[in-house]
Formats: sequence, structure tokens, C-alpha cells
Amino acid sequence: MAKIYIGTSGWSYPNGEGTWKGHFYPAGKFNELEFYSQFFNTVEVNSSFYRPPSAAYADKWAKKTPDGFIFTLKLWQKFTHPKMHQEVAGTNEVTVSQADIDMFRDGIEPLAKKGKLGPLLAQFPPSFTNDNFNRNILLAIFKSFKEYRMAVELRHKSWSDDPNTTQILRENKATWVQIDEPKFSCSIEAELPITADIAYFRYHGRNREMWWKGDVETRYKYLYSAAEITELTNKIKSAAEKTQLLFAFFNNHWQGFAPKNATDMKTALQLTMSD
Repeated sequence: MAKIYIGTSGWSYPNGEGTWKGHFYPAGKFNELEFYSQFFNTVEVNSSFYRPPSAAYADKWAKKTPDGFIFTLKLWQKFTHPKMHQEVAGTNEVTVSQADIDMFRDGIEPLAKKGKLGPLLAQFPPSFTNDNFNRNILLAIFKSFKEYRMAVELRHKSWSDDPNTTQILRENKATWVQIDEPKFSCSIEAELPITADIAYFRYHGRNREMWWKGDVETRYKYLYSAAEITELTNKIKSAAEKTQLLFAFFNNHWQGFAPKNATDMKTALQLTMSD
């Protein structure tokens, strides 16, 4: 039976209409990560998608959280979203260098040394289809981060339509991320094979109406119902019987919906902070 880690995608949502202030975080001055870690045993770091993490910050994260707390980190967008990186950086350069890889690895080293580093998340956009070029990108990422556990979020149906995808992931000991989000004709299958000794779930919400036209807040304005939490929890229980570690992250971050639903799932699984 897997050791289960339940948390949220990110912990800091200070601004905007979807802020967590007054919803999950109380008024007053305090360290948000330290507060968050009183309730959950893991968090998915999303800031690493926008820039490689700083070793100094990673060291502070490790010190602010209790023993047994695990961080998973999303890979830098230059590795998985090169066009987005071009636009943000204002450059035509998209080639990933060894220096880029080393910079990312150096940033996460404090977490690894303290035993607080979980899988690295390679999240690809829906436009990342299953072709030779993109398969080579996937293999290059596996090679670059081969000493780490890897979780791969593929969103286009061409990957789940191809049985070879399962083989590629298994050969590289990478777990196929199970995602819950609105489904469209191009969407990947809702039920994906387990390809490693860990399972990794991400819950983006089911706000179909705002999925393509919403912004980074309103797209995730969705609170899972009690019945839906039961549905998701049953899948967790099934996967936990087949793996050694299991991670589940709620990304429906609007006004603290994510920590609420993460707590709902912990309650459904009868988990405490000592589990």
C-alpha cells in the first residue's frame, strides 16, 4: 500500500479575485508555507515553471516545513513550453543548454539533501502531440533528469491512443500523471496506466465554460462536490494498492478551493498529518 501525500498546486496566491487571503489564510503576518505545512504533507511548487528555483529559497522552504514534508516541482517552461518561454523572455533562443539543466538541478539540491524532494513534474501543453520531434523532447528530459523521479503530464489524446507511450514511460521509470479537467475531443483518456512505482494525480477542476476563455484565476474556479470527492478518492484507493508512493494535488486554486478539497480528500481517506 502506497504512502499517500495530499496537497495543493502552489501555496501562495496573495493577489487578485482568487486570493487565498481570508479563505485559507487568516489575517495577520506569518509565513504562508509554514502555516500550510500544518495541514498538508506535500506541495507542488509551480514557481519553478516560470524560473529555475533558487538554492537559497529551496533551503528556506526545507527549513520552514516539518520532517517528512515533500516538495514536488514543476519543470521550467523552457524545457516543456519553449514557445511560451520565447514570448516571456523576448528571445528567439529555445535551445536547452547543459547550463540550463545544471541551474535547475542546483536549485533543487537543498531539498534533495534534506530528503524533501519528490518527483519532478514535466507538464506539457495540449498542443504537445505525439510525433517524433516531441518524443525526442520527452526522452531528452528523461536523460537530463535521470536521477530524479519523474511525473509526466501529457494532455493530447494522441499519447493515450498510442500503446507505445506506456512502454516509453515504463522504460524510463516515469509516472503518467492522471489529470482531472474538462474533457474535449482532443483530450487524453481519463484513465491512464500506472507506469512506475509512484502514482501522481492532478485535479484542475471541471469548469468547462471558462477553460479556454478564462484567465489564470477564473479557469480554476471550481469546487469539487462531496460526490466528486468520493469519485476521485476511489481512484486514489485503487492506485495506492499498486504503488509505493502516491501524490495528489488540487489545482482548483480559486479563493482557497484547492486546500478545502484537499482537506475533503484527506478526510475521505481518513488521513492525519502523521500518516
